[in-house]
Amino acid sequence: MQAWQVHENGEPSEVMRLAEVERPAPGDGQVLLRVRAANVNFPDALLCRGQYQVRPPLPFTPGVEICGETGDGRRVIANPALPYGGFADYVLADARALLPAPDSLDDAEAAALHIGYQTGWFGLHRRARLEAGETLLVHAAAGGVGSAAVQLGKAAGATVIGVVGGADKAAVARRLGCDVVVDRRAEDVVAAVKEATGGRGADVIYDPVGGEAYTQSAKLAAFEGRIVVVGFAGGTVPSPALNHALVKNYSILGLHWGLYNTKNPKLVQHCHEQLTELAARGAIKPLISERVPLSEAARAVQRVADGRSTGRIVVVGKESA
Repeated sequence: MQAWQVHENGEPSEVMRLAEVERPAPGDGQVLLRVRAANVNFPDALLCRGQYQVRPPLPFTPGVEICGETGDGRRVIANPALPYGGFADYVLADARALLPAPDSLDDAEAAALHIGYQTGWFGLHRRARLEAGETLLVHAAAGGVGSAAVQLGKAAGATVIGVVGGADKAAVARRLGCDVVVDRRAEDVVAAVKEATGGRGADVIYDPVGGEAYTQSAKLAAFEGRIVVVGFAGGTVPSPALNHALVKNYSILGLHWGLYNTKNPKLVQHCHEQLTELAARGAIKPLISERVPLSEAARAVQRVADGRSTGRIVVVGKESA
């Protein structure tokens, strides 16, 4: 079978190599899946760079999220068991953690439903307790993680403000349903959001970027606001001023979705059921900006690493729907 392998850490386009390898053999509790589609995530770039919290032994295949097919023909969503990641023809996965792929989504859409949408659901509903009528601010609103949060926020009845970088991404954010779009390259984010909210700020702020975005978040948190820290795609891990949180009476909430797989897996299943229902009625639908063949996986991962993508880029198998 074919699989992209990383033999040394570095930039994805430089260290990912397509190779002919042996099909992996399932261990105890594992199942072999044929990859129908593999979604590209920012953690794939971090894996290549050796900067992710999980460091599989070299060589490894990146790709942390797929829509696959079982031996009996069922479509499932899975997180491949590294080092046998999703940018390959076949993967291994934990048999107990397989989730049914929603009938309302094709392979590429199903592959993109899992991590980003689970993160959004847990962040907005489990951690921040977003309520209908509240204002939600989403950083990087046109990206894979941000676009999921925008859709989930709208489905929850929130007013959604999307912050993006560039006119093209602003257009994407508007199509996603953002009520207000702020282009950080052309506008002062803090001033624009305060104007849009009558000076009040946002009740919930969803931040997968860190760095300057977090600094803006702290300035824009409303009374009893909640800042959900999802990641640091901007490359800088901020140091919150806790005295500021005290004076303004807002909360800083961390979210590491992967912990729920071990700490509370039943909640992951419940979340998937909620997402499946939302997808069935058209309230959410992964934004697939590009579908590429396996041969272009390294280029796709590099584009996500460089922040040059919108929505999701998905690597599709030869027989994918």
